[in-house]
Amino acid sequence: MSPRITRRRLVLAAAAASTVIAASVAVIGTAEAASTLGASAAQSGRYFGAAIAAGRLGDSTYTRILNTEFNSVTPENEMKWDATEPQQGRFSFTNGDRILNQGLSNGSKVRGHALLWHAQQPGWAQSLSGTALRNAAINHVTQVAAHYKGKIYAWDVVNEAFADGGSGARRDSNLQRTGNDWIEAAFRAARAADPAAKLCYNDYNTDGINAKSTGIYNMVRDFKSRGVPIDCVGFQSHLGTGIDSSYQANLQRFADLGVDVQITELDVAQGGNQANIYATVTKACLAVSRCTGITVWGIRDTDSWRGGENPLLFDGSGNKKAAYTSVLNALNAGGTTTPPTTTPPTTNPPTGGACSATVTLNSWNGGYVANVRVTAGSAAVNGWTVTTTLPSGSAITGVWSATNTGTSGAVSFRNVAYNGQVPAGGSTEFGFQGTGTGPGTSLACAAA
Repeated sequence: MSPRITRRRLVLAAAAASTVIAASVAVIGTAEAASTLGASAAQSGRYFGAAIAAGRLGDSTYTRILNTEFNSVTPENEMKWDATEPQQGRFSFTNGDRILNQGLSNGSKVRGHALLWHAQQPGWAQSLSGTALRNAAINHVTQVAAHYKGKIYAWDVVNEAFADGGSGARRDSNLQRTGNDWIEAAFRAARAADPAAKLCYNDYNTDGINAKSTGIYNMVRDFKSRGVPIDCVGFQSHLGTGIDSSYQANLQRFADLGVDVQITELDVAQGGNQANIYATVTKACLAVSRCTGITVWGIRDTDSWRGGENPLLFDGSGNKKAAYTSVLNALNAGGTTTPPTTTPPTTNPPTGGACSATVTLNSWNGGYVANVRVTAGSAAVNGWTVTTTLPSGSAITGVWSATNTGTSGAVSFRNVAYNGQVPAGGSTEFGFQGTGTGPGTSLACAAA
């Protein structure tokens, strides 16, 4: 295993704390079956990719699977800071170019990974701080993005900048200590260097609605409200033997901010649930219209950074595993997937003659996520408030894209600064998560 890969961090969700929801996902709609992952994903306009290493491109089994099965590639390490700028101001793109050319020659998309990260920095960058480090980091973003201008589909501009645990705060790092605006500065530099590439923020342990993913959500929402150029959010999805029941709802709430979502580093510990978890992730992506694709972190189990966990779709000999079949079947099912517990939106007559509210519920045993759409009537709305009464025992635990008053019983939700103005006939969305049973379809909307 590459020593650089071992420096990546993984926090596996404990099986006892996770819920496998694959069995509860129903498929509606079909697509003509294809026989490879990439071709099957392409049927719905998506990609299915793999992270690859330049040092393995001489392995005939490895490249056969790569060229046959995948329509997107991501470099494991070859485009990171230590690889591309080993000495300050002296750039090396040899192995990064190998990954790029391998992908382009096969007609694949290429995801760039990663321009700035607190790990895998060259020694000279680790020795810098303050303004010197900030200037060096922005120059690095500019030079690398410019070198690959027009050839990269999407960049992970910043990787793993938020802390683990319940704070939802930024990770302490030398980059963070240059000033809280370092992520914004990196995205603006990347856009200037390559206006065509999609610009993503990428992180792990964000596989459901939790404090860390909500911290990232709030950053993305802020960026969108201020015009900071961010196009997508990557969810690494290094999973154990269970999956958070709010996985799909989490993808959806980010998509509702107006960004694409991508599964960027998927691998799943081998166990009785591996095939089901892979299928669940695939179906979740298909269910979210702005989920543009899935990348698995490696090809064969023996290529994985996770040692003996056998977390990939092909075994060490290159044979397809049950997890492969589950993904292929899910991709070929196509269309939109939705949990059977979802309550279809019901439109209520506008309250106050100006707006109406509809709710879609994603429910599970003991909790729910509610996505609410606010629609203006024949006149534009310059502010709105939605009210409802929660069932007994229900309590709100989190809200996004709105400000709430109350957490149980009679509750109300008011627009935030960036979504109060809704044009005539237009709509905006907010959401909330809670314990117990979600609200019914009786929501009232009043214009400010």
